[in-house]
This record gives sequence, structure tokens and C-alpha cells, in this order.
Amino acid sequence: MNNSVLRYILGYVLKIESILLLFPCLVAVIYKETEGIYYLFSVFVCGILGILLTLKKPSSFVFYLKEGSIATALSWIVISIFGAVPFYLTGEIPSFTDALFETISGFTTTGASILSDVEALSHCSLFWRSFTHWIGGMGVLVFLLAIIPLSGGSQFNLMRAESPGPSVGKLVPKIRTTARLLYVIYFGMTLIQIIFMLAGGLNLFDTLTITFGTAGTGGFGIKNSSIGEYSPYIQWIVAIFMFLFGVNFNVYYFLIYRKWRKALNMEEVHTYFIIVIVSSGIIFFNILDTMHSASDALRHAFFQVSTLITSTGFSTVDFNLWSQTSKTVLVMVMFIGACAGSTGGGIKVSRIIILFKTIKKELISYIHPKSIMKIKMDGKPIERDVVRATNVYFVTFTVIFSLSVLVISFDDKDLVTNFTAVLATINNMGPGFEGVGPTQNFGHFSILSKFVLMFDMLAGRLELFPLLLLFHPSIWKELITRKKPVIKKN
Repeated sequence: MNNSVLRYILGYVLKIESILLLFPCLVAVIYKETEGIYYLFSVFVCGILGILLTLKKPSSFVFYLKEGSIATALSWIVISIFGAVPFYLTGEIPSFTDALFETISGFTTTGASILSDVEALSHCSLFWRSFTHWIGGMGVLVFLLAIIPLSGGSQFNLMRAESPGPSVGKLVPKIRTTARLLYVIYFGMTLIQIIFMLAGGLNLFDTLTITFGTAGTGGFGIKNSSIGEYSPYIQWIVAIFMFLFGVNFNVYYFLIYRKWRKALNMEEVHTYFIIVIVSSGIIFFNILDTMHSASDALRHAFFQVSTLITSTGFSTVDFNLWSQTSKTVLVMVMFIGACAGSTGGGIKVSRIIILFKTIKKELISYIHPKSIMKIKMDGKPIERDVVRATNVYFVTFTVIFSLSVLVISFDDKDLVTNFTAVLATINNMGPGFEGVGPTQNFGHFSILSKFVLMFDMLAGRLELFPLLLLFHPSIWKELITRKKPVIKKN
């Protein structure tokens, strides 16, 4: 285990967080809020610790997937703990457990909140709360790849550990260039949404905070009604951009470089479009009689499907009051999630496609035992390791999901609340139904249940296995013994 590079990465994460914490400090200055002092204190704490951890450079920057997964899991835990400090120090979230829950929910772009009155928060806290979505949307370690001088294999191992989806590909040969391109696309789309929002007459603060939640597909609102009290124009812009941020970013890369055929022939994106259109259509006809007009029904149907399939979590209406058919459709898209390589959460459309193609292959093998059939996507065979990893993911997801529902059931809440609370957190969705619906919050759960749900949020964002590795005894043995990494020679 290359412990020195783990220390170095954690130090860089803290230094970046100290810089990011300056933004809510600026907001506090603009709005003349004394809460900004606690954010400034957090800036110094993160900065000093980060400098101390990076004073000595590692003798070797080479590490493998194991170290990449551990570095990713520890980085997300560290950034969440220190990100929760200002919430706690300001007294706006007096319980550190609740402050940590809110921060993990922010960074993992879950959007599940323990707050019953978000409008009571200061502007700087509201800004930081939404800004965590934007930071976590693309991933802080993807940003680090652009600045830390790791070897090529080590960079790819770090990216594999943090990037969502059954497999990770490079847009260009160099991982560092890929990371930069991803952030250019991410920042560019964020800027475009900001322009559209401002064009709708929205003030700058609301525009930035809502856009951060949309881009990161997080869903923290700054109003108790989420997006419900904004104009239909703003709701349409948010819905469209939620949908766009749920698309695999490879599509935008292909479009920018005019690789039209590749952009238009991605099977996962086609399936994603079909799921959204069909789901929105079913809900549209289901709620049409309850709305003032067909345009309202279409807007609310598309908005809620987009917000839940991309794991954003904004809401325009209390969909907990909709019919069982509409709620069933929403639960289904919550399971499916967005595309791999997007900022959206969930199981991912690509995994669903692989699952159904695996089932089809097995059925054909029963009919034609001697037949040889390869699972393909976009016309290319899927490697056996990817299929195996997808199957293992589904099994692991089911086990964690079931155990989580069991543990939080000791709070003696109804099954729908428990089931959708775990579904909303492990898929980084935000709201669920009944006790965790769009007009409710997660503050009523016990401390044990909150830690279970925090684990689910982190596990869901990190695709389960990087976080699970932290619970393996051999990992802690290597961390404690500080065993030097073995560098393989060709």
C-alpha cells in the first residue's frame, strides 16, 4: 500500500476544500453575515492541515486500483467531515451528526435534507450547501487528476474508483487531458444554464444555487417549496438541464469535435431518452385531470421524471399525492438512474441494458445450448469482466439495500418510508415517499439510521466497492504497517 501517496492526495483534497470554502466567505461579506467567520476558520483549518500533509512529496506516485479506491473513499469522507464543520459552528445545524448528514448529502449530490426550514439558513450557508452539489457532481478527484503529477496507470485507477458506470473510458489518450475536458464541458454547461436562468429574470443568488444543484444533479433547494414557487419558464429550464446533465458526457465531447455518428449512435443515450419520454407520457395522462391545463401536466410530469431519473431531487409539486401508477413509475426511474459518465446517480442505464441483454443471452442458451452469443453495446462486444462486474454490482446493491432497510426499520416507521428512504440515499435521489416525501425531511430518523443512510449515500456515489474496501481487515493492516508499494518492472 502506497501510504505516502494516500497522505498526499488527502492533503491536496483539504487544500482544495480550503479554497472552495472562500466562496461562502465572500457571500457572507456581500450579505454582511457574521456566520462567515466560521467559514473563514474552516478555510484556515483545512489549509493548514492540507499544507502539513503535502509538505513531503511521495517517493513514488505509482499506485494501483486498490490504493485508488481507498484514496477515493477516504477523500470523500474527509471532505465531508470538514465541510460539515461550518454548519455546526454557526449553530444553524446544532447537531454534528445532522451537519455531517447534510454535507454528505450535498457532496454525494443526494439532496436528502434533515432541515425542516431551509429558508432560516444564512445566505453563506445556503450557498455552501448548494455549492457542495457542484463540487461533488463531477468529482473532486477528477479535478485533482488535472493537477497532481501521477503516472498514467495511477491516474486511470483513481478515475476508475470515482467515475460512475460499469466501465470507464478515456475521451483522449491522456487521463489528465480527459479530466480537463470533462470539467470544461461541466463548467460550460453550468454557465449556459446560468445565462438562461438570468434571462428569466431570476436574481443572481437564486440562479447560482439552483444551477449548482441542477449541474451536480443534487437538488438542495433554497426555498421550502423547492422549485415550486418559481415561474414555469424557470421550471422548464431546470427540467431540461437536469435531463441534459443526466446524459453521458461522451456525447457532448463527440458533438464538440463533430463526431456526429458516435454521438448519435450511443445505445445507452437512446434508451435514456426513451425511458424519460415514456415515463413522462404515462404520468402526463395520469395527472392530466388534476391539473389546470395540459401544459402544466406536461411540465410537472417531465420535471419529476427528469429530477428522479437523474437523481437531482428538486420538485415542483408534492408528487407524494399522485396516484399509485404515477408513483410506481417514479420509483422505477429512481432505480434506473441516469447514464454512466454523467453527474446523475442511480444504477445507471448502461447496467440495466447489460442486465437485460444478459437475460436474453441466457434464454437463448436454453433454447440453443451450443450457440455462442456475445453481449454487445454500440455494436461492440462487452468484455466479460464488465458483465461480471455488473452482475456483482447488482448482487451487492441488493444486499446493502436490504440490510439498510432492515436496520432503519427499528425506528418503527412505515415500510414505504423506510424503503424509499434507502432507495433515495443509495441512488443519491433525495426525496422518497410518505415520511421522506418532497415536503418532508430525514431529520426524524434516529442517529443509527442517519449513519446507515450516510453510508448508503457515500456507497451509492462511489459505486459501492471503494467504500466497502474500507471495511476489509487486510486494508487496515496495510495502512497501519505502512507496507511499501511494490513497483513492477517490465
